[in-house]
Amino acid sequence: MIAAEGLAHKQSKDLAWSLENRPIEFMFVPRLVDIAGPRVSFRSVEGLSLMRVDLPQFTGGKLAVKRAFDIAVSTVALVFLAPLFMVVAVLIKLDDGGPVFFKQKRVGRFGQPFTIHKFRTMCLDAESKIDALIEANGGAALLFKLEDDPRITKIGKVLRKYSIDELPQFWTVLRGGMSVVGPRPQVEREVAEYSDVHHRRLLIKPGITGLWQVGGRSELSMAAAIQLDLRYVENWSVLGDINIVAKTVGVVLRPDGAY
Repeated sequence: MIAAEGLAHKQSKDLAWSLENRPIEFMFVPRLVDIAGPRVSFRSVEGLSLMRVDLPQFTGGKLAVKRAFDIAVSTVALVFLAPLFMVVAVLIKLDDGGPVFFKQKRVGRFGQPFTIHKFRTMCLDAESKIDALIEANGGAALLFKLEDDPRITKIGKVLRKYSIDELPQFWTVLRGGMSVVGPRPQVEREVAEYSDVHHRRLLIKPGITGLWQVGGRSELSMAAAIQLDLRYVENWSVLGDINIVAKTVGVVLRPDGAY
């Protein structure tokens, strides 16, 4: 049995007693639903069972370990992926003769700008068309994405389906602008629509992957994607990052919701 919030102390106690000696589990829904287990501990004080919640950490040794993890993973990835990069570069050149890489300013930790690097998957004048597409599809820039974006090239569709276009971002991670795991990197027009709560996404470097990647990718609603980013920011850990990376491999091999 799961008891939602709203029960008085006496009601909860009476309910628990009434369930004694029955094959029923009794659980409560906590109010702090976005707080992960590692931040929660229980302590007995003056006969009361109290729940302690550690504050999220955005500085110190824990962050240094995260950076070391980023350097190690991105270095190994760039070395092993070099042959694939060469093949993709040739295919993009043969497609329309344009630049292989797409570079764009994104908003990073504490609102500092950085340059993102990806394989180019769109036509050469894609950026000049974005404002018209946003306006034609509701006018909301935050997490704007089209399932059938007319700007995507033929080879670009394949690269996006299997997230191959994201791989050069390991170079961005190595340079320090991004992390392997973190919130989704966004452009200035998206950040301009942030609420005060949304700005907490900027307490951590954006990532190549994150909870948004393993939780639904492009099929997520704007609210759901932002909520996953905020949950990551509040509860991140190096072990959690490793778990997300492992799940990302499965998502990429089963490319549902990618466009």
